[in-house]
Amino acid sequence: MKTISIPIIPVNQVFAKVNESHALNHEAICVFIALGFFLEADSFFKDEQVLQPGKSYVLDSERNIQSEVSNFNWYYKPRDISFSTALDEFTDLFETIVKEQTAENRVILPLSGGLDSRSQAVALKHIKADVQSYSYSFAGGFKEHKISEQIAKACGFDFDALIIPPNYLWDVLEDAATINKCYSEFTHPRQMAVLEKFKMMQGEFSLGHWGDVLFDRGIASKDANVSELDLIYKKVIKKGGLDLAKALWVSWNLEGDFESYLKTRIQKLLDQIDISHKGAKIRAFKSLFWAPRWTSVSLSFFQAAHPVHVPYYDDRMCQFICEIPEEYLADRKLQIAYIKNRNPKVAAIPWQDQMPYNLYNYHKNKAPYNLPYRIKNKLERKTEDLLGKKYIQRNWELQFLGKENDEKLRNYLYKPEFLNLVGKDLVDDFYNKFKTDDAVFYSHAISMLLTLSVWNKNYKKI
Repeated sequence: MKTISIPIIPVNQVFAKVNESHALNHEAICVFIALGFFLEADSFFKDEQVLQPGKSYVLDSERNIQSEVSNFNWYYKPRDISFSTALDEFTDLFETIVKEQTAENRVILPLSGGLDSRSQAVALKHIKADVQSYSYSFAGGFKEHKISEQIAKACGFDFDALIIPPNYLWDVLEDAATINKCYSEFTHPRQMAVLEKFKMMQGEFSLGHWGDVLFDRGIASKDANVSELDLIYKKVIKKGGLDLAKALWVSWNLEGDFESYLKTRIQKLLDQIDISHKGAKIRAFKSLFWAPRWTSVSLSFFQAAHPVHVPYYDDRMCQFICEIPEEYLADRKLQIAYIKNRNPKVAAIPWQDQMPYNLYNYHKNKAPYNLPYRIKNKLERKTEDLLGKKYIQRNWELQFLGKENDEKLRNYLYKPEFLNLVGKDLVDDFYNKFKTDDAVFYSHAISMLLTLSVWNKNYKKI
């Protein structure tokens, strides 16, 4: 017998066996298609489950689950403390976690134009860590690395600007499938485009994932009267994913209808979270089911190069969040105050979500203050359009658009063994909608069909 304890937000999926037949879990796959991640303990097969966050399990020698016990349940019990006290506590905790994880190793730090990695940069600068930083931008897209480079310069870090080229997916697709076992789609992880460059770097990754969920309001103020189920449903359903999941549900002759099945499951999971505060409950739901089954799966691409550390995943950080008043978390207040307090130079660098403003003046990102920037930005886009340059905003545009990409895509979507699984009429329908109706809306559906095709080729018979 072996006891395994799963962290509150685990970095890795741990699989175990249950007493079911080794058959495809069609219902779970439909959920995977709609959301982009498997829900709860689901996997591709009925007899395989993923061990759940915050629980300890006893497994036998064949990895069969013998027992389980809960070690942590998300809660919301805000302490009566001042914002200043909350900031001091966050500062101490965050920098302690970062220092422990760094352990005097060289740190590889991905930088973006946002706040999570910026907070890490400030902490790493404060503890005097040895840092190799980098950022990437799409070829023909927003030059995010320009902001990141400013952050690196202000902190005195080494910096590399990496450009994500078009058409890279097809050369690395099979390697990507080996890394993530097809538990997330392949068009989002830009890391595969630069994996060999990662391997040449020295150090261990410090990643800022999930900071934007823990350190922001659980729900928008305008959604205060929206039901918890509707909030989650609206958040997790991907454009085009619902349509494809419904079509597969019918194709596989599953009982009932997909939407009713999914909503019932989500409501059941919500009911298990004993939190009355709506925003805190939504944050807990995301941390329980979204982070481990989507965000963490993507970490495997970093792990293919070097060990990873995720400060915001630390158990102590999760427990800290449960006791901080929602108003202090809302609108990134704690992170913004931390950066301004620890490193004013970094705070003065533009915030990508609030361009061209920074952490001191982002409240001006509204009319009429932001009109000059918006007009200039729009004119630049129109100029590029007139010159025949396509502005890249999404990773799938690099992978699916153009003749060469289309040939590679069709090669996977129309493999005979895959058509036997999902049906040629279904593939025709969604491929044609992507090509002729609304590429943005149906891009997720096409990406999930590609993922399922690769899985069907590599793992279905295992």
